[in-house]
Amino acid sequence: MQNVLLAKYGEIALRGKNRYLIENELLKTISKNLEKVGNYYVSKEQGRILIESTEGNNIFDYDKVIPLVVNILGITAVCPAIKLNDSSIENIREKALFHMKEHWDDKNYTFKVETKRSDKQYPMDSRAISTDIGGYIFNNMDNISVDVKNPDTILMIEIRNYTYIYSKLIKGFGGLPVGTSGKATVLLSGGIDSPVAAFMMAKRGVSIEAVYFNSPPYTSDRAKQKVIDLAEQLSIFTGEIKLHIVPFTETQLKIYESVPPEKMTILLKRAMFKVAEKIAIKNNSQGLVTGDSIGQVASQTMQAIESINSAVKELPVFRPLCSMDKQEIIDIARKLGTFDISIRPYEDCCTIFVAKHPETKPKKGIIENIEKNIPNLDDLINSAINSMETIIF
Repeated sequence: MQNVLLAKYGEIALRGKNRYLIENELLKTISKNLEKVGNYYVSKEQGRILIESTEGNNIFDYDKVIPLVVNILGITAVCPAIKLNDSSIENIREKALFHMKEHWDDKNYTFKVETKRSDKQYPMDSRAISTDIGGYIFNNMDNISVDVKNPDTILMIEIRNYTYIYSKLIKGFGGLPVGTSGKATVLLSGGIDSPVAAFMMAKRGVSIEAVYFNSPPYTSDRAKQKVIDLAEQLSIFTGEIKLHIVPFTETQLKIYESVPPEKMTILLKRAMFKVAEKIAIKNNSQGLVTGDSIGQVASQTMQAIESINSAVKELPVFRPLCSMDKQEIIDIARKLGTFDISIRPYEDCCTIFVAKHPETKPKKGIIENIEKNIPNLDDLINSAINSMETIIF
């Protein structure tokens, strides 16, 4: 008997010819994460990923290992389990009873057994195994009863190359392993939305880089640190992130001096998109990502989005939150641990020089004509890019 961790994955199994490559990417990510906490061997086991300690059968630090695996995108759940080399029904009975006694909680009174049997040569079918093991546990434990519809505990038995027994399942985020669907660059503002947008793209297998626009002295060092902390927190889920910090004060002041106040926000966003696109192309990203949600603020109406998008000439712009309401976004941010960072009360560059009544239905042609008259805008953009700072997490 050996303590192990089983990791489950979902839609990867539907990926046909690409399945092998995607599974291997997941194995590489898990192995890399576990280097931080000890010696573990990671392998595939018929639709599962098996994680074993190389330091002894009963040496397994679940408290350290589980967080490093369950937060990897592509993983739907992890299960602390025992692995049996002997898959005889007699051994399964004995070890299942041992597991139940080890993990039984006085608050739990009911249980059921579920069996998955990928080894079709096994002499009993899944239902017969569940009935046999359930009856054995019932006859050998006190204060316990069977409830097949709504049990307090579900004891799982999986018969594969080996047999695995577990009763605890910790849910992951699912999705696809990061890096299997290309790369995109997110405009990371420091607010609640853009980190969630980055995560949603990463969940679809997209590697993430980030661009932050820094406008000192109008924005503080604490505002910059907030974004650094957000990028670091995101990297728990996305893996390595490059954060490009762009000095934007001169560009922002020039726009402020040159355009009507009500059009300031749209033209500022266009300049940001121009900068982000240049950085993205230079770093081989295939798209830009923003945290826009339609109708949430003045710059996120359909007309405003059209006027902003036309600044981007070569790359698609992804808005994974476009149909979500604020509470949905906040709920995800809390799960990611980014919410408490995002609500720190430090202004970003989008909140300074804001008009009292920003235009919500701008005309794209008018916006583009005004932009042409902003002095030296292209030079300011290039200068900002040349002066940017990059941090890798």
